[in-house]
Amino acid sequence: MRDEFSHIETWVFDLDNTLYPPQFRLFDQIEVKMTAWVMRELGVGATEASRLRQHYWDKYGTTLAGLMREHGADPAPYLTEVHDIDFSVLPADPPLAAAIAALPGRRIVYTNGSAPYAHQVLKARGLSGLFDAVYGIAEAGFLPKPERAAFEVIFATDGLDPQKAAMFEDDPRNLSAPHAMGMRTVHVAPKPLKALHIHHHTDDLAGFLAKVI
Repeated sequence: MRDEFSHIETWVFDLDNTLYPPQFRLFDQIEVKMTAWVMRELGVGATEASRLRQHYWDKYGTTLAGLMREHGADPAPYLTEVHDIDFSVLPADPPLAAAIAALPGRRIVYTNGSAPYAHQVLKARGLSGLFDAVYGIAEAGFLPKPERAAFEVIFATDGLDPQKAAMFEDDPRNLSAPHAMGMRTVHVAPKPLKALHIHHHTDDLAGFLAKVI
């Protein structure tokens, strides 16, 4: 497997449920905040707010994208509010930190969340200072993954060559565009999913990285 990554110069990591396992359920806290925001701002009940939150995520890739496109929501206060959560549930992960630190080349984080939120997650996981750049949805012009245009904005900003980059992501939808752009794709999730746009799967990111360097 090492040979399949020998050409990689840039390692691109999603954040949520990728740089920490889904068992810590951090996104559950965010979903509660999202639902409350939708209830307040759109004047709907909890059931409808929850339905809209999921519907927009399914349709657009993020709840925020749907709120912006269909309701003209202001993204800045929304992102601040929904990411105001308890990070103490996330433990540090020394083996993952060591594996990421050992990767040759450039290492970046690209999330549909906000960059300040990403830094909080990295701090809790003991991963601060290991990445050359951290990009959030604001840096993508509020275009969400899985839209190819979102990846193109981030990759152009970073100056990376997709043909010499690898993408690590828990949501299989978000690996389709990177695959089409020539990236090596790794699905990070408890269960594998067979798809043409997924090259590799792992449920142990630190262990996987140790095998490719």
